[in-house]
Amino acid sequence: MQATVSTFNSDGSAVVLRDDGVLLDVSAEAVTAGGWRMLRPGQRVTLERSPDGGVTAVRMPVL
Repeated sequence: MQATVSTFNSDGSAVVLRDDGVLLDVSAEAVTAGGWRMLRPGQRVTLERSPDGGVTAVRMPVL
């Protein structure tokens, strides 16, 4: 699932806007699991999700 970064917080967590219009909080652990140290607002990302729907990693977007 793809999304756009809305905000990046000083604790390493982020808020992203999914392409279907839903805002999601993303933990700092999910950000670092994708190899990021920081994200910038407006940046496109791909979300990896667990079976229960939680975000497990934020990856580079698939073009």
